[in-house]
Amino acid sequence: MIPTTILILLGLLGAGIPVAAALGVLGLALGEIYARFPLHLAMGELAWSTSNSFLLVAIPFFVLLGEILLRSGSAERMYAALVQWVPWLPGGLMHSNIAACGLFAATSGSSVATAATIGTVALGEIERRGYNERLFLGTIAAGGTLGILIPPSINMIVYGVLTETSIPALYLAGLLPGVMLAALFSLTVLIVCLVRPGLDGERVPTSWEGRWRSLPDLIPPVFIFLAVVGSIYAGLATATEAAALGVLAALAVAAWKRRLTWGVLRESFEGTMRTTAMIMAILIAAYFLNFVITSIGLTALVNRSITELGLGRFELLLVVIGFYLVLGMFMETLSMMVATVPIIVPVLVRAGFDPVWLGVLIMLLMETAMITPPIGINLYVVQGLRQRGRIDDVMLGAAPFVLTLIAMIALLVVWPDIALWLPRTARG
Repeated sequence: MIPTTILILLGLLGAGIPVAAALGVLGLALGEIYARFPLHLAMGELAWSTSNSFLLVAIPFFVLLGEILLRSGSAERMYAALVQWVPWLPGGLMHSNIAACGLFAATSGSSVATAATIGTVALGEIERRGYNERLFLGTIAAGGTLGILIPPSINMIVYGVLTETSIPALYLAGLLPGVMLAALFSLTVLIVCLVRPGLDGERVPTSWEGRWRSLPDLIPPVFIFLAVVGSIYAGLATATEAAALGVLAALAVAAWKRRLTWGVLRESFEGTMRTTAMIMAILIAAYFLNFVITSIGLTALVNRSITELGLGRFELLLVVIGFYLVLGMFMETLSMMVATVPIIVPVLVRAGFDPVWLGVLIMLLMETAMITPPIGINLYVVQGLRQRGRIDDVMLGAAPFVLTLIAMIALLVVWPDIALWLPRTARG
């Protein structure tokens, strides 16, 4: 049963079928082959119950928030401000790329949106300043992954829904690892540029006067982050209400900068509808697939197979990490998470691992998948923005950051308090 499932899924994805359709067709195929009852009759009820969750309403709000910031030019001004503060480090603007990705991640909740937004405003600097193109592209692809770790994160909302884990606790748990990972990405750039001095480009001339003048352009993302995450932690709003508050804050920022026009709103709404439709299609198809594999006994079979291996808890964890690292080479991250988390997480929780900590670990594994060839989505996003050359350049540029992510995963396994300290402190 397991080999048949994997072969059908890989065949569908290899044929270029959209992920949502591939998951739905896989569910229908498994139901026809193994089920005693017509499981496809449950699709309508599952689609309604999946899309009717109040918590999932946060997803279009967070997508809209990021769209407004992008269309109103706030992201471009933020990047220009960061350029004033970090060009003195070896690697120059590549540190700005990572810092800008971190700041935008703290408002958008999406890795793809983060990579696309910062890539749009940063790519022109490669030739203008003489940077090594591969490494520069790699910093955008890797920095973009911070979007699903630093709160507010759309993927964390999905994880919380799938595992019934507290969203505020997940957001608190992701904050410190997100900041640490951004620092490690920057350290990676620093080390590479010290070892190979020719990889960094021309330094941007700055002055303290210019830095102080740029500070107002850094206020909007901080203001929105405090409005969204602060309202959750203060107990004033749920994740969905905080997302709506974030949209109001983004609209206020756009109006303050005199960029709130009907054109900006129309483009933001259109982008939000496209992205939300894609996410919800994947979620509905994945929920149907999970219903089918549970009904035909595949979930119980996987659990039994893992239990029969007789592994200790850390050996089991290492197997799961290896499983995600390999699977991440071939599947899109949201669909991979939705398809596997309901099966994998209960096994690990029974083995004694904290579900909040597991949420952060899985986000890091999803981040790694985003820049791991051949399917790493952020690699294709950056290459699409570049519109020339081969995608090999982006893959090679992102390779050092894959190692950085693996190192961060190791740190989290060795010191779980990196993720658990803030939630525990908040509870105390």
